[in-house]
Order: sequence, then C-alpha cells, then structure tokens
Amino acid sequence: MTEKQFQDKVIAFLRSRKIYHVKVWGGGFQTAGIPDILCCINGRFVALELKSEKGKATVLQKYNIFKIQEAGGHARILRPSEFEGFKRQVLTGAI
Repeated sequence: MTEKQFQDKVIAFLRSRKIYHVKVWGGGFQTAGIPDILCCINGRFVALELKSEKGKATVLQKYNIFKIQEAGGHARILRPSEFEGFKRQVLTGAI
C-alpha cells in the first residue's frame, strides 16, 4: 500500500466518524516537518505522520512529534499495520 492509499483510508475513517481533521500539504511556504494530518479526537489535539511500512520519519518530523507530545497533545507515526489498533483507540475513547 502506498502512503497516498493509506492516507485516503485514514481520511475516510476520520470522515466516517465526523472527526475534525486537516490534511497538511507541504510546500515552500509552510514550515517543514508538520505532521500529515492534524485533528481533534474526543477533545484532544492529535497529529498523525503517515508512513508506509518501510517509510522513515525525518529528524524534523520526529522533533515535531516530540514537541506536540511535550505540549500535551497526541502525536505519532502511523503505519498501515497499526491502523486497526488506532481505530480501536479512537472508537473506545483511548485517544
């Protein structure tokens, strides 16, 4: 599964649950390293950096995830193999 296909699945899930989310599109006019999807789940700020099974996060992406966690938000790298567990966390209110 490509990262784009995975992204489509994640966004479809968020939409199906009516979860507010924004897909961040990188570019020359934006700060680098911002996670791919920013959302609010069960009243909590959540940032998702989507990667394929073999994809690697950059140092800057890892730094931003750490800073979000340090500020009290939930931030993580999400891979296709972890998606079912993520959905369970959302549906049970663990996130």
